[in-house]
Amino acid sequence: MRGSWVALPAVAVAVAAVLGAGYEAGTTGGTTRWVWGGAASVGAAALVLWWLLVPATRWLSGERRPLTRAERAALTVPQRLEAVNQARSALMQSVTGLVVIVGVVFTAAGLVYTSKTLDVSRQGQDTDRYAKAVEELGSEKVEVRLGGIYALQRLADDSARDRATIVRVLAAYARTHAQDPAAGTDRTRLAIDTDAALTVGSGLASKGGSGYFDLTAIDLHHRALTFHALAFTQLAGANLADADLAGADLSGALMNNANLTRAALTGAHLGGAYLGSANLTGAYLAEADLSRAFLPGAKLTDAFLTRANLNGARLKDADLRRTDLTGADLRGADLTLEDAVRRGARVDR
Repeated sequence: MRGSWVALPAVAVAVAAVLGAGYEAGTTGGTTRWVWGGAASVGAAALVLWWLLVPATRWLSGERRPLTRAERAALTVPQRLEAVNQARSALMQSVTGLVVIVGVVFTAAGLVYTSKTLDVSRQGQDTDRYAKAVEELGSEKVEVRLGGIYALQRLADDSARDRATIVRVLAAYARTHAQDPAAGTDRTRLAIDTDAALTVGSGLASKGGSGYFDLTAIDLHHRALTFHALAFTQLAGANLADADLAGADLSGALMNNANLTRAALTGAHLGGAYLGSANLTGAYLAEADLSRAFLPGAKLTDAFLTRANLNGARLKDADLRRTDLTGADLRGADLTLEDAVRRGARVDR
């Protein structure tokens, strides 16, 4: 029996070979690897069955060593017939078990192959959808462009790996078409497709994994963007002069060097936004949330920050000449009332 137990390491090696071959076959999909994987599976299954039906069975039955030639010669005819029948039965069970195991292995391999084939097919469909949607963005008809934007939104929801690319495409579209004339006579409104690109793109970017919605240097002056959700958007160097951003969500937005001259930001959410060196001359920020906002070197001349929340804001070197800070919450800000007055701001005494 001692020699029979040597089969244990061989069984382990065979099983490891099956797993390795199956993995390689599933990874590369090569026919040769599938054949080797199948052969290894059959060999391992046969080895396991032999071990179970011969050494393990003898051990469990109390037989610690194989019968000698003299002991086998001493067997009676009925005993010999019974041994032959038992051997036949064991052989049939082995064959049946081997067929079942091989069938299970190849069924599993087939399922893996089918899954990978379907995945490749789905990726091809996603590529076709993406190409068609981008093509629609170049249409002369606004309804077709809208269809392309919402098709990209659906694709981004279905395919996480394409989301970052789609966000960049929508950002580029918004920057390019920001000053397109809107339908009708209202020149402050965004064109409907540009508005959709802003809304969809910023919404996808906010889901994470896509980076900032990059609207660097976009020209949105005089545009109405009330209650728009543009949180964590890249607006560095953007032209937002005279824009209506009342109630807009600009939390965490990067707006360094942005032009916000006379912009309407009543009740806007700018918590954690970065406004370094931004021009906010004459901007209306009444009741705006600027908690933990960074405004180093920002120009706030003649700006209105009445009842604004500046809790924890950073205003180092900000230009506060004639800035109205009446009723503003300056708790935790790096600005005292005395310092604000010394810089020329108007505050409650």
